[in-house]
Amino acid sequence: LSLSLVLLGFNGKRIEVLLAKSKNPEYEGELFLPSQNLLANEDFREVAESMFLHLFGYAPGVLEQLKAFGKVSRSRGGRVVNIAHYALVKTSDFKAEEWSEYGMYWCDIENIPQLAFDHNEIIEYATERLARRVRRRPVGFEMLPPEFTIGQLIKLYEKALKKKIDKRNFRKKVFKTYLLEEVDRKASGKVFGQQKGSQLYRFNIKAYEMMKGSEYPFQF
Repeated sequence: LSLSLVLLGFNGKRIEVLLAKSKNPEYEGELFLPSQNLLANEDFREVAESMFLHLFGYAPGVLEQLKAFGKVSRSRGGRVVNIAHYALVKTSDFKAEEWSEYGMYWCDIENIPQLAFDHNEIIEYATERLARRVRRRPVGFEMLPPEFTIGQLIKLYEKALKKKIDKRNFRKKVFKTYLLEEVDRKASGKVFGQQKGSQLYRFNIKAYEMMKGSEYPFQF
């Protein structure tokens, strides 16, 4: 029994997933998702939370179990059932230099190479889950920097939904929710994905708490 963690982040222009390079002799050099073998008495969520905390140094805001992946042929060493989870993160929070010995890096979800086991299938399932979630909850804000532009928010939704969005309609809907607070400064252009001079915003968590239980208006 094992657990893999699909860590999805947004770098300002693209949605990325965190990959690692295997040191297992049977899979040496192959890329895979951060994973861990499970003991019979271990709780799935506790293990996933512990893995996240180890990598990022804080508890996850969005962490969900996906499903069990258990094809007989998924592992060369015999059948291993994988209880996959996914979490949403800010890519800037990951200190790659601290994990260089594991060959960990962010990879664009639109250009993922062939991975070990069935990890390509797991990532595909996770991105489908993300697409459903962003339609019903403002989970995308977990992937944005503390201050972001409307352009970044639109790009995030386009990448998550894998389609172009009517920008005018999007702006109209998002401002009706009061989920955004205007920051008293403009983008400097030094942050990747932020156009210089664009208005900066931050997520209004109080407005979101008031919305809970009501219909989420982001239907695109």
